[in-house]
Amino acid sequence: MIREQRCEPPSATPRTRRPHARPARSRTVLALLLTAVLAAGLAACSGGSGKRHRIAATQPAKKPNIIFVLTDDLSWNLIAHMPQVQKMQRDGLTFDKFFMADSLCCTSRATIFTGLYPHNTKVRTNFPPLGGYQVFQQNGGERNSFGPALQKAGYRTAFLGKYMNGYLPGDKQGGPRPYVPPGWSEWYVAGNGYPEYDYNLNENGRLINYGHQPQDYLTDVLANKGTDFVQRAGGSSKPFFMEISTFAPHGPFVSAPRYADKFAGLKAPRSPAFNERDVRDKPSWLRKHPKLGKGAIARIDEGFRDRVRMVQSVDDMIGRIRGELATLGIDRDTYVVFGSDNGFHMGEHRLAGGKMTAFDVDIHVPYVVTGPGVGAGRHVGAFAQNTDLAPTFLGLAGLPAPPGADGRSLVPFLRGETPGDWRQAALIEHVKPAPSRDDPDRQDSAPGAPTTYNAIRTNDALYVEYADGEREYYDLARDPNELDNAAKRLPEERRRQLSEQLNALVRCSGQSCASAGRAQ
Repeated sequence: MIREQRCEPPSATPRTRRPHARPARSRTVLALLLTAVLAAGLAACSGGSGKRHRIAATQPAKKPNIIFVLTDDLSWNLIAHMPQVQKMQRDGLTFDKFFMADSLCCTSRATIFTGLYPHNTKVRTNFPPLGGYQVFQQNGGERNSFGPALQKAGYRTAFLGKYMNGYLPGDKQGGPRPYVPPGWSEWYVAGNGYPEYDYNLNENGRLINYGHQPQDYLTDVLANKGTDFVQRAGGSSKPFFMEISTFAPHGPFVSAPRYADKFAGLKAPRSPAFNERDVRDKPSWLRKHPKLGKGAIARIDEGFRDRVRMVQSVDDMIGRIRGELATLGIDRDTYVVFGSDNGFHMGEHRLAGGKMTAFDVDIHVPYVVTGPGVGAGRHVGAFAQNTDLAPTFLGLAGLPAPPGADGRSLVPFLRGETPGDWRQAALIEHVKPAPSRDDPDRQDSAPGAPTTYNAIRTNDALYVEYADGEREYYDLARDPNELDNAAKRLPEERRRQLSEQLNALVRCSGQSCASAGRAQ
């Protein structure tokens, strides 16, 4: 007697449940095993009919998750005090030549969101009429940022922390609730979060006030919300993108209470550029600066200590989030990108705390990436810029770069490849902001406010053209600390070559930026 073969697919649900949820990795393995059993059962049943039926393919692999930690005014000299970032460097890849197109908060962030240089975002300062959130929005910055594209591609997206200068978390923009920009599934954003206390957060269209208790410290609040988002999104079938944009270590340099007394006696680094001995060769905006006195140097040292204390909370946050990824079993499916919107000078070239210059201390920033396929302890020496971040995030998601992007995806470098036609120079452009008491980046005479300029940074040179006709040139092979302005001794042919390449970059748009960056 032949026993009838039953052709019912095996159940995809376990008959018994454990009292606790399985880790994400275990659930994934179980799902794959059950899918294989189901396919085998259907194949056996189809064999009895004498016909071959094509078994449907399993669902495509989930796209990688992406976490972007963006700090505010974090300079390279703080990394020595951030063990979790150092661990990221050991586990992943460091871009040794990552430069900001403008060392100013709002302009840098507009470029990060869109992949466009400041001359194309039209965001040139922190406030209207030349910049700020209003100008960013009016010129389509929100629509053209990477958030809407990732969300449309199926990503669960979250933005936490600092958005754009001029954004008000309670602004309803004509709607019934506080406005949330397009492209973000979850939104936890402050306006004035620089003091780290006594701020409002727009939490998904609800305005929530935070006070002055230790648990209200903004960087820690962002860490808690970021970890919570990872826990919730990590178990979903959808990939996720999260940006945590801290106000730290921007002034007024308020640290978490647990670090307030740490690092006593620490001083700001004394590079050869610190309190520069002779500035007679510098442009006029800097040439008038006197040497820093003992009082000014003491204030610089105190400010540096406070900045180091502030970034401890950022470092804690990175450790917590990476630890949560490992606990959930999704660390190998998640890219973590750490970086800054610009650098910060503290005593270099006789300047008190500030930014906006074309000197390396302001434009050269840390960027570190860990994630799937990223080799441990690797360094990339090719020029990268904040124009490349939006194309990179979209590239990791399998999407094309934003239309007309001036930057290019850095994904090939993460895979150990170096495109043969990569840029050989970085563009820096800056418009001097009008003085404003409301500008958190306002610089008086001590920090220095450089004249409007355009600059080009190559492997061996920094060349600056100021709007008032002055020039700077530093031979970085001979003078890496940018002490000797050799513009007046620059051979005419070399000056013309640099000026032509700079002008091509200042006028470039889209693909023409790639070719302008390669010009010799």
